[in-house]
Amino acid sequence: MLNDLGNKLRPLGLTLLRLAVGIVFLYHGSVKLADLGHWTQNFVHMGFPPYFAYIAGGLETVGGALLILGLFTRVAAILLAGELLIATIKVHLPGGPIWKVGGYELPMLLSAVSFLFFCYGAGPVAVDAAMGKR
Repeated sequence: MLNDLGNKLRPLGLTLLRLAVGIVFLYHGSVKLADLGHWTQNFVHMGFPPYFAYIAGGLETVGGALLILGLFTRVAAILLAGELLIATIKVHLPGGPIWKVGGYELPMLLSAVSFLFFCYGAGPVAVDAAMGKR
């Protein structure tokens, strides 16, 4: 009985997760774009060229919006997964021992969930589904 309920609620669960992750990305991207001067300096301090602030801010803002809509979900998701994987490996993991999860849990989780959306798509409650994309 519990398995049946879980199966019936799967589209809702996928939709809620996609919306939550999309909102987080949209927020973090818009913060970067709203204060590019600060973020370009941060990216240089982290070992990236300053223009990466524009790339990350734009990708997170647009990618987050696309996840919320469920539009071009797989493309947005794989780009976001890659961005956050790079951030996890290059920026957050070198900050301490690997068992100190508190330093990298958010980028790791966002990367993994984005990869899930690349693998599974947006689900049935999405613009992609309405357009017939799988």
